[in-house]
Amino acid sequence: MVSERTVGGTVIRLRKGDITCYEGEAIVNAANSALWMGSGVAGAIKRLGGESIEREALGKGPIEPGEAVVTAAGALKTRYVVHAAAMGPDLVTSEALIRAATQNSLYKCDELKIQSVAFPALGTGVGGFPVDKCAHAMIDEVFLYLQEETDTSLKEVVFFLFGEETYRSFGKALEERATA
Repeated sequence: MVSERTVGGTVIRLRKGDITCYEGEAIVNAANSALWMGSGVAGAIKRLGGESIEREALGKGPIEPGEAVVTAAGALKTRYVVHAAAMGPDLVTSEALIRAATQNSLYKCDELKIQSVAFPALGTGVGGFPVDKCAHAMIDEVFLYLQEETDTSLKEVVFFLFGEETYRSFGKALEERATA
Protein backbone atom coordinates (compact mmCIF):
# COMPACT_ATOMS: atom_id res chain seq x y z
CA MET A 1 0.00 0.00 0.00
CA VAL A 2 1.23 3.48 -0.88
CA SER A 3 1.92 5.79 2.05
CA GLU A 4 3.70 8.63 0.24
CA ARG A 5 3.50 10.43 -3.10
CA THR A 6 4.94 13.63 -4.53
CA VAL A 7 2.84 16.08 -6.54
CA GLY A 8 4.88 18.89 -8.03
CA GLY A 9 7.27 19.83 -5.23
CA THR A 10 4.93 18.71 -2.42
CA VAL A 11 5.09 15.39 -0.59
CA ILE A 12 1.80 13.83 0.51
CA ARG A 13 2.28 11.43 3.42
CA LEU A 14 0.05 9.13 5.44
CA ARG A 15 0.74 8.57 9.13
CA LYS A 16 -1.07 6.58 11.81
CA GLY A 17 -1.56 8.34 15.09
CA ASP A 18 -2.55 11.45 16.93
CA ILE A 19 -2.54 14.68 14.89
CA THR A 20 -1.75 16.74 18.01
CA CYS A 21 1.76 15.19 17.98
CA TYR A 22 2.58 16.67 14.57
CA GLU A 23 5.65 18.91 14.61
CA GLY A 24 5.09 20.76 11.33
CA GLU A 25 3.77 24.31 10.98
CA ALA A 26 0.01 23.68 11.11
CA ILE A 27 -2.64 21.12 11.90
CA VAL A 28 -6.20 21.11 10.63
CA ASN A 29 -9.06 20.89 13.10
CA ALA A 30 -12.20 19.03 12.00
CA ALA A 31 -14.46 21.91 13.00
CA ASN A 32 -18.12 22.81 12.95
CA SER A 33 -19.18 26.15 11.48
CA ALA A 34 -19.79 27.66 14.94
CA LEU A 35 -16.12 26.87 15.75
CA TRP A 36 -16.75 25.58 19.28
CA MET A 37 -14.45 22.70 20.11
CA GLY A 38 -16.21 19.72 21.67
CA SER A 39 -15.07 16.14 21.17
CA GLY A 40 -13.01 14.19 18.64
CA VAL A 41 -10.09 15.98 16.97
CA ALA A 42 -11.32 19.39 18.16
CA GLY A 43 -11.55 18.19 21.75
CA ALA A 44 -8.03 16.72 21.63
CA ILE A 45 -6.63 19.95 20.17
CA LYS A 46 -8.30 22.04 22.88
CA ARG A 47 -7.26 19.66 25.65
CA LEU A 48 -3.58 19.62 24.64
CA GLY A 49 -3.24 23.08 23.10
CA GLY A 50 -5.31 25.01 25.61
CA GLU A 51 -8.59 26.91 25.77
CA SER A 52 -7.01 29.94 24.06
CA ILE A 53 -7.35 28.12 20.72
CA GLU A 54 -11.12 27.81 21.10
CA ARG A 55 -11.47 31.40 22.36
CA GLU A 56 -9.61 32.74 19.33
CA ALA A 57 -11.62 30.51 16.97
CA LEU A 58 -14.95 31.59 18.46
CA GLY A 59 -13.91 35.20 17.93
CA LYS A 60 -13.60 34.49 14.21
CA GLY A 61 -16.91 32.68 13.84
CA PRO A 62 -19.36 31.61 12.97
CA ILE A 63 -18.29 30.75 9.42
CA GLU A 64 -20.04 29.02 6.56
CA PRO A 65 -19.76 25.22 6.36
CA GLY A 66 -16.83 24.42 4.05
CA GLU A 67 -14.86 27.56 5.03
CA ALA A 68 -11.71 27.69 7.17
CA VAL A 69 -10.07 30.12 9.61
CA VAL A 70 -6.65 30.07 11.26
CA THR A 71 -5.71 30.56 14.92
CA ALA A 72 -2.55 30.27 16.95
CA ALA A 73 -1.81 26.76 18.24
CA GLY A 74 -1.47 27.45 21.97
CA ALA A 75 0.71 24.81 23.63
CA LEU A 76 0.80 22.49 20.60
CA LYS A 77 4.05 21.82 18.74
CA THR A 78 2.73 23.62 15.65
CA ARG A 79 2.38 27.36 15.02
CA TYR A 80 -1.16 27.32 13.64
CA VAL A 81 -4.47 25.51 13.79
CA VAL A 82 -6.59 25.69 10.63
CA HIS A 83 -10.22 25.24 11.64
CA ALA A 84 -11.93 23.58 8.66
CA ALA A 85 -15.72 23.64 9.00
CA ALA A 86 -16.50 20.24 7.56
CA MET A 87 -20.00 20.42 9.08
CA GLY A 88 -22.61 22.94 10.07
CA PRO A 89 -24.01 23.58 13.55
CA ASP A 90 -26.22 20.51 13.05
CA LEU A 91 -22.97 18.43 12.94
CA VAL A 92 -23.99 16.95 9.57
CA THR A 93 -21.46 16.78 6.76
CA SER A 94 -21.29 15.78 3.09
CA GLU A 95 -18.69 15.08 0.44
CA ALA A 96 -19.10 18.62 -0.90
CA LEU A 97 -18.43 20.14 2.54
CA ILE A 98 -15.39 17.90 3.11
CA ARG A 99 -13.99 18.86 -0.30
CA ALA A 100 -14.58 22.59 0.31
CA ALA A 101 -13.10 22.45 3.83
CA THR A 102 -10.01 20.65 2.48
CA GLN A 103 -9.51 23.13 -0.35
CA ASN A 104 -10.10 26.19 1.84
CA SER A 105 -7.62 24.85 4.41
CA LEU A 106 -4.97 24.59 1.69
CA TYR A 107 -5.72 28.16 0.58
CA LYS A 108 -5.27 29.38 4.17
CA CYS A 109 -1.91 27.61 4.34
CA ASP A 110 -0.74 29.35 1.18
CA GLU A 111 -1.99 32.73 2.44
CA LEU A 112 0.29 32.33 5.47
CA LYS A 113 3.16 30.73 3.47
CA ILE A 114 2.88 27.55 5.55
CA GLN A 115 5.15 24.79 4.29
CA SER A 116 3.83 21.80 6.27
CA VAL A 117 0.31 20.90 7.33
CA ALA A 118 -1.41 17.83 8.79
CA PHE A 119 -5.04 16.88 8.18
CA PRO A 120 -7.30 14.45 10.04
CA ALA A 121 -10.01 12.51 8.20
CA LEU A 122 -12.55 15.35 8.14
CA GLY A 123 -16.15 14.56 9.02
CA THR A 124 -15.61 10.88 9.85
CA GLY A 125 -15.88 11.17 13.64
CA VAL A 126 -18.71 13.32 14.94
CA GLY A 127 -19.97 13.88 11.38
CA GLY A 128 -20.26 10.12 10.76
CA PHE A 129 -19.17 10.34 7.11
CA PRO A 130 -17.90 7.06 5.56
CA VAL A 131 -14.11 6.86 5.82
CA ASP A 132 -13.56 5.49 2.29
CA LYS A 133 -15.56 8.31 0.70
CA CYS A 134 -13.77 10.89 2.85
CA ALA A 135 -10.38 9.48 1.83
CA HIS A 136 -11.17 9.74 -1.88
CA ALA A 137 -12.60 13.25 -1.53
CA MET A 138 -9.71 14.64 0.52
CA ILE A 139 -6.92 12.97 -1.48
CA ASP A 140 -8.56 14.13 -4.71
CA GLU A 141 -8.83 17.74 -3.48
CA VAL A 142 -5.18 17.81 -2.36
CA PHE A 143 -4.03 16.47 -5.75
CA LEU A 144 -6.22 18.95 -7.64
CA TYR A 145 -5.00 21.86 -5.51
CA LEU A 146 -1.33 20.97 -5.87
CA GLN A 147 -1.68 20.49 -9.62
CA GLU A 148 -3.43 23.87 -10.07
CA GLU A 149 -1.49 25.98 -7.52
CA THR A 150 1.99 25.76 -9.02
CA ASP A 151 3.35 28.48 -6.72
CA THR A 152 2.16 26.85 -3.48
CA SER A 153 4.28 27.28 -0.35
CA LEU A 154 3.34 23.76 0.78
CA LYS A 155 6.18 21.24 0.81
CA GLU A 156 4.44 18.61 2.94
CA VAL A 157 0.80 17.58 3.40
CA VAL A 158 0.37 14.81 5.96
CA PHE A 159 -2.79 12.89 6.76
CA PHE A 160 -2.72 11.80 10.42
CA LEU A 161 -5.10 8.88 10.60
CA PHE A 162 -6.55 7.22 13.65
CA GLY A 163 -7.07 3.46 13.27
CA GLU A 164 -6.09 0.80 10.78
CA GLU A 165 -9.28 1.01 8.69
CA THR A 166 -8.86 4.75 8.16
CA TYR A 167 -5.17 4.35 7.31
CA ARG A 168 -5.94 1.60 4.76
CA SER A 169 -8.74 3.65 3.17
CA PHE A 170 -6.47 6.66 2.70
CA GLY A 171 -3.66 4.43 1.39
CA LYS A 172 -5.98 2.94 -1.21
CA ALA A 173 -7.27 6.40 -2.23
CA LEU A 174 -3.72 7.75 -2.52
CA GLU A 175 -2.63 4.78 -4.64
CA GLU A 176 -5.65 5.09 -6.94
CA ARG A 177 -5.24 8.85 -7.37
CA ALA A 178 -1.49 8.61 -7.98
CA THR A 179 -1.97 6.09 -10.78
CA ALA A 180 -5.01 7.82 -12.36
